[in-house]
Amino acid sequence: MEQLKTIGRELAMGSQGGFGQSKEFLDLVKSIGEARSKAEEDRIVLSEIETLKRRIVEPDIPRRKMKEYIIRLVYVEMLGHDASFGYIHAVKMTHNDNLLLKRTGYLAVTLFLNEDHDLIILIVNTIQKDLKSDNYLIVCAALNVVCKLINEETIPAVLPQVVELLGHSKEAVRKKAIMALHRFYQKSPSSVSHLVSNFRKRLCDNDPGVMGATLCPLFDLITIDVNSYKDLVVSFVSILKQIAERRLPKSYDYHQMPAPFIQIKLLKILALLGSGDKQASEHMYTVVGDIFRKCDSSSNIGNAVLYECISCVSAIYPNAKLLEAAADVIARFLKSDSHNLKYMGIDALGRLIKLSPEVAEQHQLAVIDCLEDPDDTLKRKTFELLYKMTKSSNVEVIVDRMIDYMININDNHYKTEIASRCVELAEQFAPSNHWFIQTMNRVFEHAGDLVKSKVAHNLMRLIAEGFGEEDDTADSQLRSSAVESYLRIIGEPKLPSLFLQVICWVLGEYGTADGKFSASYVTGKLCDVADAYSNDEIVKSYAVTALMKLFVFEIAAGRKVDILPECQSLIEELSASHSTDLQQRVYELQAIIGLDAHAVECILPSDASCEDIEIDKNLSFLNDYVQQSLEKGAQPYIPESERSGMLDISNFQAKISMKLQLMVLVPEPSYHREVQQAATVPSSSDTGSSEVKLRLDGVQKKWGRPTYSSSAASTSNSSSQNTVYEVTPVDGSSNVNSKAREASYDLKKTQVEISPEKQKLAASLFGGTSKSERRASSTGHKVPKGSSHVLKSTAGSTTDVLVEKTTPVQPPPDLLDLGEPTIKDGPSSVDPFKQLEELLDPTQLGSSANPGIVGSTSAPDIMQLYSDKPASGQSGGFMYPSSSNRSDDNLVSGLANATTDSAHNITAAAHPSQFSKGPNLKDSLEKDALVRQMGVTPSSQNPNLFKDLLG
Repeated sequence: MEQLKTIGRELAMGSQGGFGQSKEFLDLVKSIGEARSKAEEDRIVLSEIETLKRRIVEPDIPRRKMKEYIIRLVYVEMLGHDASFGYIHAVKMTHNDNLLLKRTGYLAVTLFLNEDHDLIILIVNTIQKDLKSDNYLIVCAALNVVCKLINEETIPAVLPQVVELLGHSKEAVRKKAIMALHRFYQKSPSSVSHLVSNFRKRLCDNDPGVMGATLCPLFDLITIDVNSYKDLVVSFVSILKQIAERRLPKSYDYHQMPAPFIQIKLLKILALLGSGDKQASEHMYTVVGDIFRKCDSSSNIGNAVLYECISCVSAIYPNAKLLEAAADVIARFLKSDSHNLKYMGIDALGRLIKLSPEVAEQHQLAVIDCLEDPDDTLKRKTFELLYKMTKSSNVEVIVDRMIDYMININDNHYKTEIASRCVELAEQFAPSNHWFIQTMNRVFEHAGDLVKSKVAHNLMRLIAEGFGEEDDTADSQLRSSAVESYLRIIGEPKLPSLFLQVICWVLGEYGTADGKFSASYVTGKLCDVADAYSNDEIVKSYAVTALMKLFVFEIAAGRKVDILPECQSLIEELSASHSTDLQQRVYELQAIIGLDAHAVECILPSDASCEDIEIDKNLSFLNDYVQQSLEKGAQPYIPESERSGMLDISNFQAKISMKLQLMVLVPEPSYHREVQQAATVPSSSDTGSSEVKLRLDGVQKKWGRPTYSSSAASTSNSSSQNTVYEVTPVDGSSNVNSKAREASYDLKKTQVEISPEKQKLAASLFGGTSKSERRASSTGHKVPKGSSHVLKSTAGSTTDVLVEKTTPVQPPPDLLDLGEPTIKDGPSSVDPFKQLEELLDPTQLGSSANPGIVGSTSAPDIMQLYSDKPASGQSGGFMYPSSSNRSDDNLVSGLANATTDSAHNITAAAHPSQFSKGPNLKDSLEKDALVRQMGVTPSSQNPNLFKDLLG
């Protein structure tokens, strides 16, 4: 006897004597069950995880032990801990030929992995092999994994084998194959669209289990496309009839109900096929009536079948006898003491009232009784039914009950839903204006700001439009009732903001419409509201607008407007408010009060809040004006959709860049003319000028090293290392060359013209010219005498040294000298952009540290370029050139020469610079900033040098 007890205990606990589990595993389960806290449970599980991590990687583990380890991993995962370190061992176990181990491995991977896990690819081949196994138990295990883990990408790998199993000799395999195909359809309908006919064939399977499994995919297919399966109505009815007549084996009975779950699925399918189809519904009437009569209502499963019958009757074409049978079943549900049956009765009644409202009316008292039930779920379901059952005769009772329930609940979401339904029912079935206003007041008062703003707007619109009847008396009574109730409520504390907005709007529109209340009384109430809710800007905005309307209506009626002191103080206070909206409303109020009666009546007509406003979106009244402007040469309007590409920043920058390039200052085309080694040295009497011209070819597009396209840049010979300077002859050939240059310039000038407006703008922005220059440009463009200096060009080998010239040079006047210069007649062209060079700051011109040393590598001294300019009556020395004794093109040429000298490491001896006056550094920087703002790029021949000079 004692041995039998021990064996029974072992079998019950699953010990080694029963299911082969070790005592260690049983102790683990027992300790977790006896844990008194989550922390203790976690400590036990973490200890078990460490043990498994250590043991599962040991070599030559017995199969029974590995099986137990996998089960223990499953247990760890079930308790919410990570056991991913053992997933690969579960996958390996699926490859085992032993049936018990393989099924354990498949069970573990279905619990461990999901369809997108990386390890799925490792079991696809195993599944394919097992689907072809001779052992149907292995095939069933593989099909279970297929339903769980096969994703859309791996469906094609196993689909042929699954389809082949539809004809398997074992009904369990056929059933699971149907389930697998159903899963494939749910994941990827297109992958099994060509196999839909297989579901039809399996519907006639000899095994009820296979037939029942086929109903699930057919239900999904019929839900999508009902008409394609109308021909199966007779088959479904026949199957349901056989089940109702208990022709199926007893093994399919549940609580003495024949195959109840198959019946429920068939009733759902028939409801879809018979919806709106009288002919199809007629085939169903008999079998559904038989189920109503034969079904046992003493069990839950029997009531479930009856509920599904009611749902089917409410969906198919109506039949009086079936509706009556359904009403009887609903009455039994509602009279039951079970909350579950009452819930089913309420839900079934909600389905049935769509077809037979009179059936629902006889159950109103039972439904109202459900509202007193403490079960909150049943209450909410009942309110959904009441919402569907409401009519003019019962609206007061139902809405009052709904408001009472809304007051006592704390669920804000459901409270909002109840409030919206109360408002909707009150608008549709209000028995009187007084009841409607009182109901709305209760809803707003108790629901507060949970009421949707749309509800408030609908209420204001309803009061403004009335009930839509031609009788204006009812609408006036509605508005008067609203004004009276709102004036009574407005003094209560802590009213919701949304409710106050409605009150202010109604009082502003209709506060004095019936003449019962004076404007002073209503405005005083509105001012009290604005003061009491000073932190709510929206309420104050509504109050100010309401005041404005009341004052306007008084002015339009020819009555004197008496602004109360509290109103005046409110207006003064809000006129200085931080809210621009409040300020604007107050200013509008002050402006409108000063207008006459006709003007205010046009601005704010009485009771015109719902009048349609015609808006001319095309602004057709401007057509004549637009046409006249176009005829006068105005540019046509470009729609925003067509000019979207014009706003592209890249296009904008490209256009600006091109404009800047056109404004670059470069010397005349003869600038790159190469000079012989033995260059002629001009005498002191040599005169000439080198004008600064616009040049479009070879223009550099950005700051940096010169990258010119002109071929003249490559004319210098690297072997001879000739120094290139510009030589301006003073004899007769100068006129010829000058004419040729002018002709060349005129030819290019035809391509790009600088407008006079741009020249004036540049002159004004860049500080203008000196008196001498302005006068020269106004008297036939005469060139000053001081501009006749030319640069001496020297050429030689790399060993040549520039010798300091001792020829006396006339000191040029400073830049700020406004004296009258000596003017020499001669053609000249003063370009406003040449004034750019005058912005050079002499304090920033760098000179060589050792100017007298040949071959110095320091930066070239720019001012030594002027040491070779002959002049009479002056001692040798370097002076900063001014605008009165040089031309600006000499400066540009000098800059180019300085660049060439720097390239050949030629440094001239520098003399001490002397100057008494000069441009201020700060002014030069400011002018330089203006130049950069205008986008005018300095000389393109050596932009880096010019950039340094400009600072």
